[in-house]
Amino acid sequence: MSTDNNQQEIWKKFNKQGNGGPGSAPKLTPEEQKKLNLKQIGMYLLITFLLTYGTEIFGIMPLIQSGDEQQAYAAQSMISSVMFLPAIGALLTRLLTKERLTAKSLMLNIELKRDWKYYCMVWFGFVLLTAFGAVLYFLIFPDQFDAGLGYMKAISEAQGLEATQDELQKAVMVQLLVGVVFAPFANLINCFGEEWGWRGFLLPRMLKQFKVVPTLILTGLIWGLWHVPLTIMGHNYGMGYPGYPFTGILAMCVFCIVTGIILSYVTIKTKSCIPAIMGHGTLNGFASAGILFSSLDHPYNVFLGPSPTGLIGGVGFIAAAGFLLYLLYKEEKEGAEFAF
Repeated sequence: MSTDNNQQEIWKKFNKQGNGGPGSAPKLTPEEQKKLNLKQIGMYLLITFLLTYGTEIFGIMPLIQSGDEQQAYAAQSMISSVMFLPAIGALLTRLLTKERLTAKSLMLNIELKRDWKYYCMVWFGFVLLTAFGAVLYFLIFPDQFDAGLGYMKAISEAQGLEATQDELQKAVMVQLLVGVVFAPFANLINCFGEEWGWRGFLLPRMLKQFKVVPTLILTGLIWGLWHVPLTIMGHNYGMGYPGYPFTGILAMCVFCIVTGIILSYVTIKTKSCIPAIMGHGTLNGFASAGILFSSLDHPYNVFLGPSPTGLIGGVGFIAAAGFLLYLLYKEEKEGAEFAF
């Protein structure tokens, strides 16, 4: 009789721990799940920022400041590799917290038939928004537009090449076409490193803790602050501008909040970070398109345009982000839950 009682107690404990199935993880209470979620967010941010800031401050910055050409090239290669650190942070956090990896939790599913419009939004939509911002910028500042492609000519001459006007025009057209068609795929691997971390890991966990509006603003701000050492080194905004480096850091945070809202929107709608990876790739490959037409005699203002990192160059992105954020706010208010 005592043996039967012992067996019943064992089965009760087993069912309580494993949710009734062999090899299944313990079922957490809502409070335990929230604590684990907060632990993962904190651990992820700590690992990712330590790895990134450490690499950039102690590895990349000395190479850039050395003045040696070979070391400068090595620094550029290291900057590209830094894009993988958010993904490494996400993977380490999953392993350290013993999270079970499933197809759903990895956020890498592709449903093109269902989600094609979201892929188009961050592919061709980003191209159109970038072009719109550049055109608007040059309409406002026509003296900074150079139809003679002096910027491209200077680049060619710096590389020891001589090109006619027709050749320069063809080169620009080819570069723009390649940017439109191939940018999402050419930058796929590097952008995976960032987006699998920010949108694939951090976003779902932040949505469990906060409402959608603060979540998207906070994740964008975190993304912007992650760029701080690179911004100090002149990435995107250069150096020597008024308020350096704080105005550059602020501008980068605004840019990351704006683009992060759009990338988060397509992630929420598709339950996948693949569209965000493609959108990020498009942005990285096409954002500088307007600079190809800039004048050397009348330099452009990096905080205004013509690239999307400026307020005028990015006005289309700002409008789109505001609209999409409002849609998500409205859906949440009407009872929608953005669970992954």
